[in-house]
Amino acid sequence: MEKAKVYFTKEITPESVVKMFEVLHKELPGKVAVKVHSGEDGNQNYLHPEFMRSMIEDVNGTVVECNTAYEGARNYTDKHKELMKKHGWTKYFDVDIMDAEGPDMMLDIPNGKVLKENYVGQNMKNYDSMLVLSHFKGHPMGGYGGALKQLSIGCASTAGKAWIHSAGTNKDQNTLWENLPPQDKFLESMADSAESVVNYFNGNMAFINIMCNMSVDCDCCAVAEDPCMKDIGILASLDPIAIDQACIDLVYNSEDPGKDHLIERIERQNGVHTIEAAGELGYGTREYELIEID
Repeated sequence: MEKAKVYFTKEITPESVVKMFEVLHKELPGKVAVKVHSGEDGNQNYLHPEFMRSMIEDVNGTVVECNTAYEGARNYTDKHKELMKKHGWTKYFDVDIMDAEGPDMMLDIPNGKVLKENYVGQNMKNYDSMLVLSHFKGHPMGGYGGALKQLSIGCASTAGKAWIHSAGTNKDQNTLWENLPPQDKFLESMADSAESVVNYFNGNMAFINIMCNMSVDCDCCAVAEDPCMKDIGILASLDPIAIDQACIDLVYNSEDPGKDHLIERIERQNGVHTIEAAGELGYGTREYELIEID
């Protein structure tokens, strides 16, 4: 497989998000879903809708999210909608909680390492393409959060999130946390489920990772640590594996001493294994060319 192209800029502004999308020269056809992280209630690090506004309007996109599988402000549709309003998403955009109503849509994963099917919000069927806007940062369970997490956990329904976290043994959020699988099985399940979404959109996707507010904690944490290292920049690619690998490499290659704390979180959870597993499945590549944009 040829090296993927990953574009990079140090400039972090709403306008540079649009600029980085434009360098991809990718037309997203039809109705465009824009996957964001809406931010848990109380979280201080998530990227606000004002920052994403120019980009989402540029593709005339609909903001999409799915309900969570843990206690908080986003585990049921009514609460999640209220939080989307509180955080300002509905002020600017059409917002679709894709699993607001069942039944879930099942996506096959014939070559999955752990999972052979994935469960996503049924409203995914209403979209022809997807722009994945990811806030790159740490994650308590996955080690890090980027494009692959957005595709897997992010697009999964509540039952689908339980299915991924349990490595395909449980769809019940109420009993999910009682008996979790070995860590690598969870990470491989994320890689599997991400592949199913990539295959579903069949090339009609683009990925932007924004490396700012980089805490060891995810935007899903109501009480998250403050960022531990300085902002790095914005990356754009048509390959979700390459863009995550490039972000990991930028962290490791940074001269910021704060990187040690983030790297400890990534390594403790073996976060790079999601990228390894995804690369082995072959829906992208870990080999990339980093192209800096002024």
